[in-house]
Amino acid sequence: MLPALGNKELEDLAMELAKKSSALAGTMHPAVRKSIGNLVRSMNCYYSNLIEGHDTHPRDIDKALAGDFSKDPEKRNLQLEAKAHIEVQQLIDSDLAPAIKPSGEFMRWVHHEFCSRLPEELLWVENPDTGERIEVIAGAFRQREVAVGRHIPPLAENLDRFMQRFEEAYDPAKLSQVQQVIAIAASHHRLVWIHPFLDGNGRVVRLFSHAWLLETEIGSSLWSVSRGLARNVEEYKTRLMAADSPRKGDLDGRGNLSHEELIKFCRFFLKTAIDQVEYMTALLDTNNFITRMSIYVREEVAMKNLPKGSFELLREAWIAGEFKRGQAAAITGYKERAAREVLTTLLEKGYLVSDNKLAPVKLGFPTDAVERWLPKLYPVN
Repeated sequence: MLPALGNKELEDLAMELAKKSSALAGTMHPAVRKSIGNLVRSMNCYYSNLIEGHDTHPRDIDKALAGDFSKDPEKRNLQLEAKAHIEVQQLIDSDLAPAIKPSGEFMRWVHHEFCSRLPEELLWVENPDTGERIEVIAGAFRQREVAVGRHIPPLAENLDRFMQRFEEAYDPAKLSQVQQVIAIAASHHRLVWIHPFLDGNGRVVRLFSHAWLLETEIGSSLWSVSRGLARNVEEYKTRLMAADSPRKGDLDGRGNLSHEELIKFCRFFLKTAIDQVEYMTALLDTNNFITRMSIYVREEVAMKNLPKGSFELLREAWIAGEFKRGQAAAITGYKERAAREVLTTLLEKGYLVSDNKLAPVKLGFPTDAVERWLPKLYPVN
């Protein structure tokens, strides 16, 4: 269930992840962190779905969040799936989920919230051997046996017992802070191995890992381990399958599964998380970000897509986190009416956002700008 105590490499990786994630969070103004968090939530959804073989373009995800769905049924269903994922993660991020713990209760909650938002067409799976269509019940453990490639998960009748053992083994109250970080990686594999639901297990486990990282205050809204797992999806799946391997002898732990392969998976998971923190740290470096923003805005102004004075307002939103609408004239150096026109344009195009018409404005991340401000956040299509 867990790598043996005293594994220096894993403990060092856990500490490195904690330090680098904390340093990244400390560089951001809370208002900017919230805006980036909304973007990263969509990115997390995109990459989690990509692991499942569902490639929903970021533009289509943005449209889904705005209630603009495709007329094509298949594309619309994928948009609804993405929207469901984002809404469940938002509940987790906003502390509106049940107490986050490695338990069957929490997993059933995640599964129910996700599946209850899906269109009916996506709540069926097909038995590859018989062609039988089987309904997926939101929040319910599977009632039949399944095969996942070469892996045969536990019998359905034993799932409650396996999940009880899961909760006992990964009980945060019994683990040190360093052990909890390692346990997040180990439990990620073990939940996939148990495969408690008929469908949706991958998304549940990635949302659970995200939730537990947040609970330890190591995870944040500024980075996503799912991006790293998706970009190394073959190794991710290979490491998961290898950790399913039976024990390889007396020197390979005491459980039924390979202790050595579990260590390798945990190492891969933690290194992937660290890589994503480092990537976002470099991407969100203030000087580099403002340089990319300046080049982009200058080009957009030259093409008359944005008015002059736009950069000054966007830069202020990045540095200060937010500003009052009445400050636009002082920031741009324009007269009141001209400054208000620049502000209105940026709000209409989504470069600036606000909770209401009287509230301060904050930086937004429209899709066109994201591709230039935060290069390589998404794959180049």
